[in-house]
Amino acid sequence: MLLLVVGRVVSLMATLAVASVAIYGALFLAPGDPATLLAGGHATPQLIATIQRQEHLNQPFLVRYGDWFVSVLHGNLGSSFVYRESVTALLAPRMLNTIFLIVYASLVIIVGGVGLGLLSALRRRVGTVITVVTSVGLATPSFVASIILMTVFAVDLKWFPVFGAGTGFFDRLSHLTLPAVALATSWMAYIAQLTKAAAGEELVKEHVETARSRGIKERHIVTRHVLRNAMIPIATVSGLTVAGLIAGDVVVEQAFGINGLGSFLVQAALQKDFASVQAVALILVATFVIVNAIVDFWSLLLDPRIRAGGNS
Repeated sequence: MLLLVVGRVVSLMATLAVASVAIYGALFLAPGDPATLLAGGHATPQLIATIQRQEHLNQPFLVRYGDWFVSVLHGNLGSSFVYRESVTALLAPRMLNTIFLIVYASLVIIVGGVGLGLLSALRRRVGTVITVVTSVGLATPSFVASIILMTVFAVDLKWFPVFGAGTGFFDRLSHLTLPAVALATSWMAYIAQLTKAAAGEELVKEHVETARSRGIKERHIVTRHVLRNAMIPIATVSGLTVAGLIAGDVVVEQAFGINGLGSFLVQAALQKDFASVQAVALILVATFVIVNAIVDFWSLLLDPRIRAGGNS
């Protein structure tokens, strides 16, 4: 078990190191010169050369990457070329909005997906309707769900705000409800279908039939025998689903005008603000990798067969 954990940690660190090289290298090779952007429309070669020296843009790739990587390890994500401000200061308020949105969407996915899937497995008539609805949800991209939800619940019914993230817990909860549902729609449908399949397999097993023959109440059978055993694949996939929200977050934030990391990443890329793009991309990749590592550890704890396989 210890060797497996150490192996996962080493793999995690190696993945983050490779990801940092890929992120910095991709922007290093990208077309466009930040010095020209900073100099403005009437830039002279002398002014551009001066800016390149001041911002260390004329140094070789390995030197620039090494300086950037050491700064990141010390918690310094650099300075924005566009805003002339610390990237950390720019990201702090935006990060709170993104974290709130992803946590909210994760709760919708896990609670809604597991609940619908379990209901579908236990009630066949209702299950048919749920299967149809989740099939539609699986085929609905997040940007399409955003438009539909915004049109129906924000513009027509006026139940929720249209744009922004709000201030304070309850105001933010109201503003981010539609974005969270839009972000969660396809993933919740997937978890619902997975839960239905996993619970359906458990319901026909011998120990469940034995429990029923002994007169144990149905709710105890579902919670103690069916759901507990079905949670191994559900928990694993749910963790990977939460990691997948990081990619979809960019689209939803743009659609609802949320000032988060995703929308900031798009703006920084359009403005060729390389320091900001590198910082946001590194945070998103690191979050994705760390969540995947947590899922691996969770799988080791839930399923002893994985530990046995790793020891064999």
